[in-house]
Amino acid sequence: MDYQNIKYRDRDGLVTITLDRPDVMNALNAQMRAEITHAVKTASRSARVIVLTGAGRAFCSGQDLGTGGNAANLDLERTLRDEYVPMIEAIVNAPVPTISAVNGAAAGAGANLALAADVVIAAESAFFLQAFTRIGLIPDAGGTWLLPRQMGLAKAMGAALFADRISAKQASDWGMIWEAVPDDVFVEHWKARAAHLAKGPTLAYQHIKTAMRASGANSLEDQLTLEARLQGECGDSRDFKEGVTAFTQKRPAIFEGR
Repeated sequence: MDYQNIKYRDRDGLVTITLDRPDVMNALNAQMRAEITHAVKTASRSARVIVLTGAGRAFCSGQDLGTGGNAANLDLERTLRDEYVPMIEAIVNAPVPTISAVNGAAAGAGANLALAADVVIAAESAFFLQAFTRIGLIPDAGGTWLLPRQMGLAKAMGAALFADRISAKQASDWGMIWEAVPDDVFVEHWKARAAHLAKGPTLAYQHIKTAMRASGANSLEDQLTLEARLQGECGDSRDFKEGVTAFTQKRPAIFEGR
């Protein structure tokens, strides 16, 4: 695919996907959604970590309400089913760690696009906004699933009903994101975090994602069984053998990945 709305960069197993419509705060149109979905699926085949970030002063302002004619006439169910669902599922189901590096405003579907990643790192000046009720809608793009799990039902309900701006620090304090970082070190910091994951044990990361996401629906017995199976697979991997060897030799492990 020839990307027009995003930038795709692959360096040493670290794929960075930059939303690149800064003139409209990286608002999501149909083409951008298709490009993000394609880019994440492409990266999932070879990358060791995937980073989503935004160009300019915003991460993503959500659905582009200024294109495609009268926004009030959008077929929202079809748009969500055919365009948003594949995009969010591609991120959540990626077999490698995903990071959202939230450089600025993340509003509406843009907030939930960010929250779909495994780890969210935000600049302290960034904020999250479930803006949906301001235009008579409910949180979408996975928001009603993500928010209660990440910040608890009480905070999630308030965020959805009041549509208040949530600062990066609040989001971090509430468990909504991993961390908020001072603006002057933000880019350097998320790049270092991503590089760390890119050098890590890829199979273990994949199985952590599988186990963590299954835990909400599993009984303790089912989860323990799943843990044992996944740990067995990790124990048979080259990464585990390298990790143990490196530990005994008192040196950093060099994980080969997939």
